[in-house]
Formats: sequence, C-alpha cells, structure tokens
Amino acid sequence: MKLQAIDNDLYLKMQSERILERVALFEDKLYFEFGGKLFDDHHAARVLPGFEPDSKVRMLATLSDEAEIVIVINANDIEKNKKRDDYGITYDADVLRLIDAFHSRGLYVGSIVISRFANQPAAVAFQNKLENLGLRVFRHYTIEGYPSNVLSIVSDEGFGKNDYIETTRKLVVVTAPGPGSGKMATCLSQLYHDSKRGLRSGYAKFETFPIWNLPLKHPVNLAYEAATADLEDVNMIDPFHLDAYGVTTVNYNRDVEIFPVLQETFTHILGYCPYKSPTDMGVNMVGNCIINDEAARIASRSEIIRRYFNALGKMRKGESDGREANKIELIMRQASITLNERPIIEAARNKEAATDGPAAAIELPDGRIVTGKTTPLLGAASAALINALKMEAGLPDKMNLISRYMIEPIQELKTKYYGSKPLLHIDEILIALSVCAIQDSNAAAALEQLPNIKGSDMHSSVMLSSVDLNSLKRLGLNVTCEPKYETNKFYND
Repeated sequence: MKLQAIDNDLYLKMQSERILERVALFEDKLYFEFGGKLFDDHHAARVLPGFEPDSKVRMLATLSDEAEIVIVINANDIEKNKKRDDYGITYDADVLRLIDAFHSRGLYVGSIVISRFANQPAAVAFQNKLENLGLRVFRHYTIEGYPSNVLSIVSDEGFGKNDYIETTRKLVVVTAPGPGSGKMATCLSQLYHDSKRGLRSGYAKFETFPIWNLPLKHPVNLAYEAATADLEDVNMIDPFHLDAYGVTTVNYNRDVEIFPVLQETFTHILGYCPYKSPTDMGVNMVGNCIINDEAARIASRSEIIRRYFNALGKMRKGESDGREANKIELIMRQASITLNERPIIEAARNKEAATDGPAAAIELPDGRIVTGKTTPLLGAASAALINALKMEAGLPDKMNLISRYMIEPIQELKTKYYGSKPLLHIDEILIALSVCAIQDSNAAAALEQLPNIKGSDMHSSVMLSSVDLNSLKRLGLNVTCEPKYETNKFYND
C-alpha cells in the first residue's frame, strides 16, 4: 500500500487562509497567477501521494463570487499543436475544456489572452473560433528585450502595446493550459495598464513547484525540473530572498530572471515594491503539509523515471531533438536514480523476452505485479489490464472473462470493414467485458475493480497507440513505454 506523503485536508485549510490573507493586502485588484494545473494536477498527485488533483480549484471555488478567470495561451503553442502529456489534447482544445470545467464549478471565465501574438495563422483562426463562440479574446505581443530591458518593457512600447483586459472583479485569476504560456507577463502588463487608469493593483503567485521550503535537490523539486525539461527550467536558490532575509529558499530561473521587472513595475505603480524576493510573491503552503518525507521522495523518484521514458518516446517519434531526455538523464545521475526503482520495467522486459513478443506489466497499489502478453485475441496492454482486474477480484489467472466468440466478431468488423488491426483497443476490451458482465458474475466482479487499480503503474515493452494511452490515463494508470514501435512500419499510431 502506497504511503500518504501529504495531509490534503490540512493543505486545503492552510492554503485557503494564505490566499485570503494575500487578497486582503491590495486595494483595487489582485492579479493572481496560478501556475501548474488548476484542474487535474496529476503531477502533484503522483509526487505527493495524498494530494487530490482538484485541490486548487476547490479552494478557488470558495471565492467564486469575487473571482474571475483569465486563460492565457501562447500563440506559438497553438501554431505547433502543442499537447498536454496527460490527456493528449492540444493546448487550444484544452482552453475550451478548461472553460467548460470552470463553468461547471460556478467560476466565471472573463476572457482569453493569446500571448506572443505575431499573426500566426493558427492563432488567428483560434481567435476567430473563440469569438464566434461569444468569448472575449485579447492579444499580447512579444516585447523586445524581455525580460532584461526593464525600462523598455515598462513603457508604452512594451507592456503598453498589449491589449488591456477589461475585468469586473477584484480577484483576477490568471491560468493556462500549461507552462511557458506568459501568465506572469500578462499579470505585469495588467498592472502597467491599471496604473495608467489610476488603479492600485497587486500581484501574487500560486505555484506548487518547486517547493520553496524543501531543499534544492529534494526529489520533489527535481521531479519538477524533469517535468519542465522541455522548457529548460532550472531550480535555483532564490538570491533575492537570501540577500533580504538570510534564509535559503528555492525558486526557478524564470521567476528569478523576471523579478527585477516586477520590482520596477510595482515601483511605477505604487512608488515601492511590496516584495523583496520571488519567494515573497508566492503563497504556496504545500511544503508545510508533508507528513511523510520518505513517501514523497520515493514517489518523486518514480515520477522522474516516468518523465524520462516520456521524453525518450517523444524523441523516437521525432517530436523532440533529445535535449529533454538528456537533461532528465542528467537529473537521474545526480540523484542516483536507476530504472530498477520501478520494478514493472524489468517485469515487462522479462515477459517480452520469455514470450518473444510485446508485453506489459502493472504494479497494483498494494505492490503486487501482474503481466500480460500479446495473444491472437488481445494486445499485451489489454491482457495486462484484464489480468490486473482478475487479481484484484481474486479470480484465477487462467479464467477467461471474455469469450472468444465475443471478441472474434469485433475483430472481423475491424479488419473486414474498418481495415484496422485485429487486436482490440483498451476501450473495446472494456466494452466487451461490460457486455459479458450482464450474465457472468465473474466478469462483473472484475469490472467492479476498475476504481481499485487507479493510481497503478504500468510499463509496456513497446509504444502504445494514442487510443490505448488515452484510455489507460482516463482509468488513472501511470503509463510508461519503451521507446520502440511494435513493428518496423513507417506509419505507427
């Protein structure tokens, strides 16, 4: 059984109190940059077992009457069709998903900002799409010399050329589909525009990682570096905080680099800067709520390995030049992390060697490992999933839960009419199992175990299709794959 690393109830209480304290400090508006993911923060849940993925939005919902949401998306991410690793959807699609998710929680989305706008065709098309849906869209531009040329940035030729986002509530939460979106620049631009309108606004930051009061090389903070390796983020000691207070805290390079801009912006607005360091800007209390440091260390080391395989997979697909994987490999060496720390990797590789075909392994939450091999009826990932459900239900390993007479007609449909491969995808297998469960109590018992395998680790000896990956992620499994295709074909999905 995985140990809990964090007291989530304590976290919700302490974090809510700290946010309310910060809101009360500013007179007119507070631009609140929410880093990471407001919804579905599975990274935090993986590295800090016990953390609930929707914790941040639950806190925000308590302020729904006085808060509005601004979503920022980088125009270059739209142009590149950048995707969220956890859901496999593009950032622009995720903007729409986030709007619906916020609305379902009673939160008001006031506007969308397209940052780094330079008339990219995909960004223009996305703006048109949003406006046709009745949403307000604002453009922010690349500023020459950002972030080092402070005098140029804090001017009419810098922040001044950005569209002014008209907001109606005191608390303006600025969030995004992913990192590198321009959330902080959006907040600072608003501070500049507000000052021109006689408003005395403030800024604060809520970012879970890196955790400021954990050591620089703590595995939780290293896992953040691995998660943002494509952005080349680097954790570092906050030099401003050390100089101001003589206390060592951890921040990351982009916040440290931008801090002089923030100081200058506040000086222009208020005549002084209320913060002495990037750490001062934050309100993160998660480090104070860790109840089992060893559990956090173990979980974070495993997460770094996951990120490593993900980076290798992107390199194999031609989506990365290898620098991301190289950086994570360096992190692993610095922390003395080996692949043996994730036992399902060896289990999947051994199963592949024994069966001379693709294989998969799943480590259940209680530590038991189950494997699956490729058969004429099932792919390895599907077989491993079915075997895991049988193990959780206490059913014999050799019991057939899905009759071949159920699978074969589906295979015929796929091959004869769709022109697809005969092996069933994960979602198709679960549909077949659901049909069998109507009359078979064993199949029903296995199907009922799906919630119990949530959070399990899985490793495949070959790269899985996007369909299977999405299905497994929706089931809550943490999946990694060897960076190789099942076949030598040039087109693989």
